[in-house]
Amino acid sequence: MSQQISPSQELTVVIPAYNAAGHLAFSLPALLSGSVLPVAIIVVDDGSSDNTLETARRFGCRVLQTGGRRGPAFARNLGARAAETELILFLDADVCVQNTTVQRIVFSFASDSGLDALIGSYDTEPQAPDFLSQYRNLMHAFVHQSGARIASTFWSGCGAIRRAVFLRHSGFDESFRRPAIEDIELGYRMVNAGNRIHLDHSIQVRHLKRWTFWNLVKTDVLDRGIPWTELILRSGVMPNDLNLELSQRVSVALVFLLIGLAMVMTLTAGHYFLLPLFVIVFTLLARWWSEFGSGGRPGLVTVILFAAIAVIGVMAWREKMPGLLPPLLFSPALLLVQHRYNQRGSKPVWLRWMGLACAAGSILLALRYLPSHGLLIPVFLVLVLLGLLNSQFYIFLAAKRGIPFMLAAIPFHLLFHFYNGVSFGVGVVLHLWTRQPSAASGTERDG
Repeated sequence: MSQQISPSQELTVVIPAYNAAGHLAFSLPALLSGSVLPVAIIVVDDGSSDNTLETARRFGCRVLQTGGRRGPAFARNLGARAAETELILFLDADVCVQNTTVQRIVFSFASDSGLDALIGSYDTEPQAPDFLSQYRNLMHAFVHQSGARIASTFWSGCGAIRRAVFLRHSGFDESFRRPAIEDIELGYRMVNAGNRIHLDHSIQVRHLKRWTFWNLVKTDVLDRGIPWTELILRSGVMPNDLNLELSQRVSVALVFLLIGLAMVMTLTAGHYFLLPLFVIVFTLLARWWSEFGSGGRPGLVTVILFAAIAVIGVMAWREKMPGLLPPLLFSPALLLVQHRYNQRGSKPVWLRWMGLACAAGSILLALRYLPSHGLLIPVFLVLVLLGLLNSQFYIFLAAKRGIPFMLAAIPFHLLFHFYNGVSFGVGVVLHLWTRQPSAASGTERDG
């Protein structure tokens, strides 16, 4: 399969797969159409119930099986042990490489004998068109594109490593039975042992995953945030890089300060503060729903959203805030029209801008009813600081998808900081609860 690769540069691709037939139908052709082909592609089936095996074999891949759900860490280790080349490239089943990806990786290792591992990043053109998937993948792309070239950890979505180094560190920690931080944990061990990992911003892959809101929160909290916090506390290492940059840690603190100020204002101003706040929040949620909806019957989120709008409308009428009613009444009608266009597979530009105008009008009307409160100034200052700390990300979003997209993304980014703070708190508690006095240095797994 290889094309003009010298023996010292031979590379095997290892792909763990669970019910990934749909993704492999895109990712494997992309891999096989590259300017340089890997010596072998090993797809490790992790107990799939779909036709993952048949799809992998159809493209000429070597297929291994874990014998049941063992997790991606186990699957990658199984594939790496079966590889016979000096270099191993780990790819997720839901990523498509670019034409030059393998070539760039091979050249990087061939030109730098001291390089132990190399990671890339997602590109800025994820496959799923919905707002949430676009936002999530753009955030990941920005984090890696802004990261230091001397990386602080490893990434198995698109990460290459010398096989000898991988085996010396005993591979991924197989106690992670779900996709979690097994790659980050391996990277920590490698860096602690003096291995050199590079982040190459030019090595990019396209992500095929479609994110849902609940899957996003669950992944960030249960599979990333909490275990990563425990890893930081065990290792005593918190690099100023990627999601752990100082600006991100300060942003988490500012979001909790903002929540504290809002609680005080709620206790002192009551519904005169809550109602305008709810109008703003649910208007933004409605904007997300109109972008996210892709047809079909209304789901639970839709029912909750419209019920909340109805309740807020009744409360606004009873509390003599008539200015809040027009946007609340107009929003459902506009959303239904937008959802109908979503079902047809197209949405005119004028409808998008009308939705943005409705959201902006709702926010301006809601701000009119905010009480004159002494804490509004510090709230405003905290919001300004958050905007400044994350300005490069917001500029990046505006440049890639436009200002309306950027504005719709800001509430989700603030929510991201909030549940990162929650994850850190839970992780600290779990670490203190489970810590053993004799386990002062028992987290290293070099073998």
